[in-house]
Amino acid sequence: MSRFFHGGMSDSDTSSEEEEELYSEEESGEEEEQEESEEEDSEEESDEAEAADSDDDDKPNRFRFGAGAEDSDDSDDEGRRVVKSAKDKRIEEIESSIKSIENAQKINDWVSISAEFDKLNRLIVVLTRSGDVKLPKVYVKAIAELEEFMNETMKNKAGAKKMNASAARALNGMKQKLRKNNREYEKEVSEYRADKEAYMKEEEAPVVLPTPKPKAAIENIAPAEGDDEGFELVGKGGKVLQFTPEGILKTLRGILEQRGKKNTDRTEHIKTMEILLNISQTTYQKIRVLLVLIPTRFDLTSGSQSFMNADQWKLAESEINTLLSILEKDNQYIVVENAEDWEDDEKAPTPAEGETFKVPGSIVSLVERLDDELTRALQQIDPHTTDYIDRLQHEQPIYTTIVRSQIYYESLKQEQKLTFPEGINRIVYRRLEHIYFKRSQLVDASEAAMWTALPKELDSAITSRAAAGNATDLITALCVYLYQNDESSVLRTRAMLCHIYHHAVHNRFYQARDMLLMSHLQEHISAADVNTQILYNRTLVQIGLCAFRAGLIYEALTALQEICGTGRLKELLAQGVQIQRYSQVTPEQERLERQRQLPFHMHINLELLEAAYLTCSMLLEIPALAATGSSPDLKKKVISKTFRRMLEYHERQIFTGPPENTRDHVMQAAKALAAGEWKKSSELIHAIKIWDLLPDPEATKVMLAEKIQEEGLRTYLFTYAPFYDTVSLYRLSEMFDLPLKRVTALVSKMIAHEEISAALDNVNKAITFRKGVELSRLQSLALSLSEKASALIDQNERTYEQKTQAAGGTSEFTGGRGGRGGRGGGRGGREGGRGRGDGKGRGGKNRGEPREQREKA
Repeated sequence: MSRFFHGGMSDSDTSSEEEEELYSEEESGEEEEQEESEEEDSEEESDEAEAADSDDDDKPNRFRFGAGAEDSDDSDDEGRRVVKSAKDKRIEEIESSIKSIENAQKINDWVSISAEFDKLNRLIVVLTRSGDVKLPKVYVKAIAELEEFMNETMKNKAGAKKMNASAARALNGMKQKLRKNNREYEKEVSEYRADKEAYMKEEEAPVVLPTPKPKAAIENIAPAEGDDEGFELVGKGGKVLQFTPEGILKTLRGILEQRGKKNTDRTEHIKTMEILLNISQTTYQKIRVLLVLIPTRFDLTSGSQSFMNADQWKLAESEINTLLSILEKDNQYIVVENAEDWEDDEKAPTPAEGETFKVPGSIVSLVERLDDELTRALQQIDPHTTDYIDRLQHEQPIYTTIVRSQIYYESLKQEQKLTFPEGINRIVYRRLEHIYFKRSQLVDASEAAMWTALPKELDSAITSRAAAGNATDLITALCVYLYQNDESSVLRTRAMLCHIYHHAVHNRFYQARDMLLMSHLQEHISAADVNTQILYNRTLVQIGLCAFRAGLIYEALTALQEICGTGRLKELLAQGVQIQRYSQVTPEQERLERQRQLPFHMHINLELLEAAYLTCSMLLEIPALAATGSSPDLKKKVISKTFRRMLEYHERQIFTGPPENTRDHVMQAAKALAAGEWKKSSELIHAIKIWDLLPDPEATKVMLAEKIQEEGLRTYLFTYAPFYDTVSLYRLSEMFDLPLKRVTALVSKMIAHEEISAALDNVNKAITFRKGVELSRLQSLALSLSEKASALIDQNERTYEQKTQAAGGTSEFTGGRGGRGGRGGGRGGREGGRGRGDGKGRGGKNRGEPREQREKA
C-alpha cells in the first residue's frame, strides 16, 4: 500500500476514534468516570500500536522488558505525544461549539445556532453528570449572551421579516428552548449579568483528577489479565448507590423532578422506589413512596395504543390496597387532593396526638386509573382468546378495591368530619358501573366475594355488610345516593340510566318505562356528553328487549326503532367503529371513538337485536300491508321503513333459496304470514338459533307462536273480507288454532277500531260483513287512477299559471315587432318594443307609418 494512503488512513482512524468517543458519550448518557479512564488507556495503547506499525520491522518489541530506553530516544527526535484527559477534550469541544455559535450570530444563521446549541447542551450533560465538575463559566456566558442576542433579534421586526422560512422556524424554536434552558441556570446567569468581569475572573474550585500512570510503566510492563483490584459497582454519577431512611424524601423529590422528561428510565425509578418502600420506617414515608410509586407504574403504558400488562397491573392493585391498609390503621395521616405539599425533605412531619396531617394525593384518581387500565386491556385483547378470560378475572379484585376506597372516604366523612362529595360520588359511580348490567345472580356472587376479601372490621354506611344479598336493593341504594348528593347532574343522569337498565334486564318493563318517561331524559339527551349518550342508547335498546320478552310487540318496536333503524347500530352502542368510504372522520376522532368502545363482555348481542327488531316489524307490518288493499290511504303509513325496504328487495328476487341467516328467516316468515301460512311462518321464526341467548328461550318461542297466530288471523280477515258475506268464528278458531274466546276478542277489537266493516253475531258465532262499504279491487284501482289523474291535472295547472303570470305586460302602442319585457312586467305587446318595469311596452318601428309619426310615437 502506498505510504500516502497509509498515513492518511492512520490520521483518519485517530480522528474517527475521537469522534466516535464523543458521539457515544453524547448518546449514552450513562457512562462513568471509571469507564472513561479505561477508554483513555485503550486509546493510548491503540495510538502506540499505530506508531509501532509505522516503524521498521527490525525495531525491538515494545512490550519487551528493557525497551523503554530505545523508545524514549526515538520519541525525543520526533516530539513527545501529548495525551489529553476526557475532561480537557470535552472542554475543548464546548469552546469550539461556543465559537461556532458566535460565528453563526454574525450572519444571523439561526439554523446553525439551534444545531450547535443542542450539541452544546449534550456536551454539558456529559461533562457535569458525574457531579465532580462544576458548570463551566464559558457556558454561562454563552447562554446569557445568546439570550440577549435573541431578544435584540426579536425586537428588530424588519430584520425578522427578511428571514427565510427555515430561519424563522429555527428562531421560534430557539426562543422556547433557550428560555426553558436558562430557567434551569437562572442563578448562574444572574450572577454573570450582575458583574461580568468579576464573575469570569473567579477561579473555579480545583478538581482533583486521578493522576495518570507514567507512560513508561505502560510501555514496559504488560497488563496483567484479570487485574480488577480497586474497582466496584457504582450507580449513576460514579457514586455507590446507598439508600437510607433519612434520605427517602430527598430521593423521591429527585424522582418527581425527572418524571415526564425525556430519556427517563421509569423501570429504574420503580426499582428504586421499591427499595425505598422496603426500608421505610414511618407511616409518612410509606405513604409518600406509594403515592409516587403507583403513578410511575401507570406511566409505563402512557401511550393510547398500549395497555398495562397483567403483572404490572397486579402490582399496582396490591400497592393501592397496601396504601388503603396503612391509612385505615393510622388515622393521623389522611390523603386529600387539596393538601399542601411538605417542603422539608430532611425532616418528616410529626403530628401531635389527636391531630391529623394531610398528605397531597388522590385515592379516587388512582383507583379510577387502575380501572381504566383494566378496561383498556379488555378493549384491545381478542375476546375469543384465553388471555381475555384471564384479564376478566381481575374484575373482582378491582371491584373489591373500589368498595374499599369507598369505605375509606366514608370514614373520613364520619370520623374526621371532612366531606369530599365529588370523590365519594365518583367512586360510587365506578362501583355502579361494574354491576348495573349484570343479572342478580352474578351481582350477589360478586358482593359475597368482595365482603369475604375485605377485613371484617370494615363496613359501609351506604351499602352495609348486613344488607348484602339483594342486587336490586344494592343498585337502588347506590343510585339514590347519587340522586341526593351529586350536584353536577352528570353522574345523576348516568345513575338514572343505570337504574333503568337494571330494571329492564330483570324484566321490569313498566318500572323502567315509567322512570325513563318521568326523568324526561329523551328531551335533552342530545346535549349530553358522548359517554352518556352511549349509555342512553344501551338503556333504550335494553328496554326494547324487555318489552319483546314480555310480548309487548308495539312497545318493543317503538323502543328499538330509534336505534336499529339508523343502520349505525355498532357505532351508537359503542361496540365497533364503522368507517365509511367517504367519511370525514379525522384520525384523532377515530382514536377517541376507539377509546370509547365497551369491552366485549358488556356488549349487547347485535344479531339478537336485529332478530327482535325484524320480528316485531313483521308482526306489525304484514297486517298493515294487508289492510291497504281496501284502504288506499293506509299505504302512506309506514311502520318500519327498514323492514319494508328489506321485504321489497326480497320479493324482487327471482329465485329464493333456503334461509341462511336471521334476516332470511324473518323475510321468508313474513311472506308465509302474508299468504296465510302461519304454521310455516312460526316454524321459520322458531328455527332462528339466536333465541337461545335469551334467559327463557322456550317461553319466548311460545309467545312468538301465539303472536303469529293472532296476526295471521288479522291478515286473513284484511285480505279476504271483500269475498265473504259471513264467516264462522268456529272456522277461524280451527284454521288458526286459537281458542274461541281469543278469536272473538280479536274480531271485536278490529270491529271497534273500524279496521273491518262487519258485525259480530253472538248467537250464531259468526261475522257478518257489510257490502258496499269496503272497496273492491277494481274500485280501489280506479280510485288510485283518479287520484293520479287529479295530481297530474293540478301539476299542469300550476305550470300554466307560472307561464301566464310572466305575460302580464301589454303594449300601448302599435308599431313594429315587440321585444322582451322589463323586470317588473312580462313580455312586451305584440307590436310594442322592449317592455319596461311597469309592464308597458315601448313602441317599435312601424314600417307602414311616416317617420314623423314614428318619432311622435
